[in-house]
Amino acid sequence: MNQMCGRAAAAITAMAVSVSAWGLELVGDKRVRLHARDGSVVDIGRVHFEPDGDVTRFELDIAHERFKDFFLSMKEFKCLESAEEIQCHVPYPYPQPGIVRDGDLRWLEHSLLFLFKAPKDFGAKLWNGLYYRLEADGEGLVGTPHAVDLNLIGAPPDDPGVPPFADADITEIDPSSRWFVKLTID
Repeated sequence: MNQMCGRAAAAITAMAVSVSAWGLELVGDKRVRLHARDGSVVDIGRVHFEPDGDVTRFELDIAHERFKDFFLSMKEFKCLESAEEIQCHVPYPYPQPGIVRDGDLRWLEHSLLFLFKAPKDFGAKLWNGLYYRLEADGEGLVGTPHAVDLNLIGAPPDDPGVPPFADADITEIDPSSRWFVKLTID
């Protein structure tokens, strides 16, 4: 009995440490939404979080029915379309652990990669990648768009346990230069 109580206390302590370190509760189902410059919001899916020791496992479910199919550069993409920009979800193409931990949201960020193009442009321009860098804001997670060259994930990473985009690969941009100025998870 004491051993069982000890394990329960350890699990609760681990969750409390995780929650207090994040400043929010990463447990259960959360909405994933893109926020446009004009103030409109598009609900693009859900992410399920489940604490597991010193990490939190996540499962992302993109609502593909809200996207339009585009065939770009010999590949099908699920995209959102406006008169000025098309933004397409680019699923991370390799197996990954699906975990986040205190201060490290990179695998979730790698699951939320996008590319953008003008409606008049032909094909997918993978160098026009968008990486939403996530930060806790007390209400949930807020991602601001950064530029990234998605060609860098054209081949499997040397170490599949390490997210391939390093800080040096991700460039800060003016969020208002993109159709969607932020991504939220709450």
